[in-house]
Amino acid sequence: MIDQARETAVQILYEVHEKGAYANVALARALKQGDFSAQDRHFITELVYGTVKAGETIDWILRHYVNRPIRKIEPRIREILRMGLYQIFYLDKVPASAACNTAVDLAKKGGHRGGSGFVNAVLRSAVREPEKAKFPNGKGHATEHLALESCHPQWLVKHWVKSLGFDEAAKLCAFDNTDAPLCLRTNTLKNTPAELAAALNDAGASFVPSKWVPEGFVVQEHGALDALAPLQDGRCQVQDESSMLVAHVVGPQPGETILDCCAAPGGKTTHLAQLMGNKGRIVAGDIYEHKLDRIRENAERLGITCIEPVMLDAREVGTRYAGQMDRVLVDAPCSGLGVLRRKPDARWNKSLDELKQLPPLQGEILASAAAAVKPGGVLVYSTCTVEKSENQEVVEAFLAAHPEFTLEKTGSFLPMAGAHAADAMVQLYPQRDGTDGFFIARMKRNV
Repeated sequence: MIDQARETAVQILYEVHEKGAYANVALARALKQGDFSAQDRHFITELVYGTVKAGETIDWILRHYVNRPIRKIEPRIREILRMGLYQIFYLDKVPASAACNTAVDLAKKGGHRGGSGFVNAVLRSAVREPEKAKFPNGKGHATEHLALESCHPQWLVKHWVKSLGFDEAAKLCAFDNTDAPLCLRTNTLKNTPAELAAALNDAGASFVPSKWVPEGFVVQEHGALDALAPLQDGRCQVQDESSMLVAHVVGPQPGETILDCCAAPGGKTTHLAQLMGNKGRIVAGDIYEHKLDRIRENAERLGITCIEPVMLDAREVGTRYAGQMDRVLVDAPCSGLGVLRRKPDARWNKSLDELKQLPPLQGEILASAAAAVKPGGVLVYSTCTVEKSENQEVVEAFLAAHPEFTLEKTGSFLPMAGAHAADAMVQLYPQRDGTDGFFIARMKRNV
């Protein structure tokens, strides 16, 4: 009999690697369509996220047991091998015999000539001779070893070692490989944090209050999100703690006109609406209609009516809304290097060229957004990355070119006193702060 959990995982891996699907989207779709036990759902998630996260490290291991280029292996067989090696090298609770036998069964079902024998030979060899795939170590190999051991691209590890130092880079890589908790933001338009806590208790969730925001909760245990009543009926919203800080720094007031330039899927937008009591107007922009639909869906579930989704290019908002906005948020497109633990495939889809191309775009968006701010109004720039070139350097270049704006002490607008309260610009590092990596800077337009 074919192991349905493993077969499902192989299909998801195929979609991710061969069709460019996002791992979290493909996984969620497969789990929703299938009738799996809680144990199988957990196992499929582990196989998919673990194998995708291991990425090039798994392929490095695979090269030590095959005598042909990996790209020439039939795609489905390649995914079976990757998943089998992941179980052998990374899952202590899975017997090697089970990893091998189920992989062979999956290869047989595929009907590829010689596929099952090839899979059997490769995986049995890995079980017999694990030392063949021992990572290089010693003098001159520290960065390569860290990249392979932590399952990160070597170019990225080199980049972080250069900018953060080896020890900090190693800690950041280790953090990326931890499980990201579910974080929930209380929808204060429908209930108080205390009332949400009671509802989460009733739903069987285990959680603790956030240390960063008064309306946040970090959930350690929960069932399927589709069945989590407080989430489905709009009493809360999924959002990481560091992301929740942004709306507090913007500081919207009831009756104001706000612009969220890059708003989808609407987490920060709906938070802004909460903080202003759903009174006023929020223009929520994005360049894709299907992403605007996500904003509409979230707003409807949360009972928010003051959000106006608009299809627009953030580089043109200054012309379209010149001097009209009390507050403008630029949650800029970025490399996303602060949220890699939440996106297992993201680390392998980045490049050094992308890091170089983003700052000019970010600067262009920020300059356009600035033109939409009224005299005396507020401009907030945020990203979910840890790169100075995308963060502090973008803001510094903007301020140098726009003397009509003044940098405020961003940390003083954080809702709960902490180590960053005195920061002119707030940079959260995952390995230091225990949250997603995030950057926030608040500026004010001179009257």
